[in-house]
Amino acid sequence: MPSKTSESTADIIATAREQDRTILSEVEAKQLLAEAGVPVVEARLAKDRDEAVAIAGELGFPAALKIVSPQITHKSDIGGVKLGLADADEVAAAYDAIIKAAKAADASAKIEGVSVQRMADAGIEVIVGMTTDAQFGPVLMFGLGGVMVEVLKDVAFRVVPITERDAGDMIREIQGFPVLEGHRGADPADIAALQDLLVTLSSFIEAHAEIAELDLNPVFAYADGAVAVDARIVLRSPQDGTTSADGA
Repeated sequence: MPSKTSESTADIIATAREQDRTILSEVEAKQLLAEAGVPVVEARLAKDRDEAVAIAGELGFPAALKIVSPQITHKSDIGGVKLGLADADEVAAAYDAIIKAAKAADASAKIEGVSVQRMADAGIEVIVGMTTDAQFGPVLMFGLGGVMVEVLKDVAFRVVPITERDAGDMIREIQGFPVLEGHRGADPADIAALQDLLVTLSSFIEAHAEIAELDLNPVFAYADGAVAVDARIVLRSPQDGTTSADGA
């Protein structure tokens, strides 16, 4: 049975640097975030079909598979994502289909394998992100997911670092906050869990100045917690000359 990786944050970032990459894979990004205490759906790298089946069996069904390749960033567009896989046979077939689609999309792409994770239960979708402002430095963003962020741009921003009070203010100042309170009889989201996620993420970003961008989209908010389903981390280019606070 495959084992979990023991790579540290410093190891993962150093590996990306050695490979001249600024974009971390989903597996790498989630490992960094989990180590920092940010709740994420675990994702593991499978390098062949049998390993994908074994990992899915260990993490549980239904499973989701996604292509892992530095050259393929828009995974869904090329057929590199398969969701809701109910058993080992479906995982095996999905692995073969994803690898075939990736090779067809870019024959020269380096294919590292696929990420495997258990599908998370649906919740209220929120998005959390971070960008680097030329004047203020790292800026944290929070908003509802889906159409609320894509069309209405209903988001709140704060400069890192943030306090627990800042996190609470961010959550409550978006126009869609009533959705999180339990609109029309729906279960309310765990606001305290969302606050903790924002504060923990702020501390992680503050400790790693080499991170230029970060996206958690979606984050599912539940009545008793919250978890990031997908994660994306972009490092600063080496020419920027920045290093993390812990020497990574």
